[in-house]
Amino acid sequence: MKHIGILTSGGDCPGLNAAIRGVGKAGMGNFDMKFLGFRNGFNGLCHDQTIPLGREMLSGILTDGGTILGTSRDKPHKMPVGGKNRDMTDEIVDVYERHHLDALVCLGGGGTQKNALRLKNAGLNVVTLPKTIDKDVYGTDVTFGFDTALGIATEAIDRIHSTATSHNRVIVVEIMGHRAGWLALESGIAGGADVVLIPEIPYETEVIAEAIKDRSRAGKHFSIIAVAEGAMTGDQAERMETLTRQKQNASNKEEKTEASREMSEFHSEHVRHTQELTSKLEELTGCESRLTILGHIQRGGTPSPVDRVLATRLGATCAQYLADGGHGDMMAVRDSEITPVPLEKIAGKKNLVDPDHSLVESGRLVGTCFGDG
Repeated sequence: MKHIGILTSGGDCPGLNAAIRGVGKAGMGNFDMKFLGFRNGFNGLCHDQTIPLGREMLSGILTDGGTILGTSRDKPHKMPVGGKNRDMTDEIVDVYERHHLDALVCLGGGGTQKNALRLKNAGLNVVTLPKTIDKDVYGTDVTFGFDTALGIATEAIDRIHSTATSHNRVIVVEIMGHRAGWLALESGIAGGADVVLIPEIPYETEVIAEAIKDRSRAGKHFSIIAVAEGAMTGDQAERMETLTRQKQNASNKEEKTEASREMSEFHSEHVRHTQELTSKLEELTGCESRLTILGHIQRGGTPSPVDRVLATRLGATCAQYLADGGHGDMMAVRDSEITPVPLEKIAGKKNLVDPDHSLVESGRLVGTCFGDG
């Protein structure tokens, strides 16, 4: 019998429970596996906070949002302990060995891939499954959680159309996605947004204002703007690039601390960018403008059928992979097939939107403004 640990790490998203169920039911039903869940991500693994995952625990969770295991963003090498961040990798290895685990399955996004690689390098048999509403995990065509969030964001844009047209308003819709524009791009195109702003294409506010005025002159007195939370103006993008370069080139602790402080200040200021954009557009266009921030509603609720199927496929294939003695990889989706990809090839990288992506080009052809002129 193989003993397998499972944890969910990072932000929650629809489909996590479906993936846990997929791994567990396939493993118990076909490969004589026993499963142990760790609560609240790597924090629970560090502190040996466990929950047995038997058939009863896995029953009825396919359609549940969130995660029955709980999650956190704590990292093995920067674990909050006693008011300080400590490297708890050795303690995690001890817990792994204490439970005689044959492998550890980590469900998570980009940060989880990096943390899993650290544990792999510490000698643990690790396998990961790609989840995130951002679709920014490198090495896989899709992540579970994205389709559900896409449906929620698209429905929100659909609903906003009626109030925008009724009041002749400009409505800015802030959409999640972290540093990647997939969610804003796809929901914006699907919802017929007039302007789509994503991190990968820096925008100029004046260009957007002119596009809104062009619509008004054509008799269309409302506009919908779908903007990713990480979208930036050209000046902001240049500042971000400079700060990133400074942080990478810092040669001592003092320089690294100062670079981190400046980067943190920049991100704190940027949190308000959609509010500032909304106000500026009202000033430049003379059109009443409102901001809607969708926020964490995009992470919640019942997973879509697409995400349930994807999570189940990934989980079941993961169980088969473990039964065959595999470890050290992420189970990726490539050309509709599930295939293992070494963690070394994906950790620390992001799947971002190519500014020349076919969907961007399609958007431009139907008249979508991306704020870049």
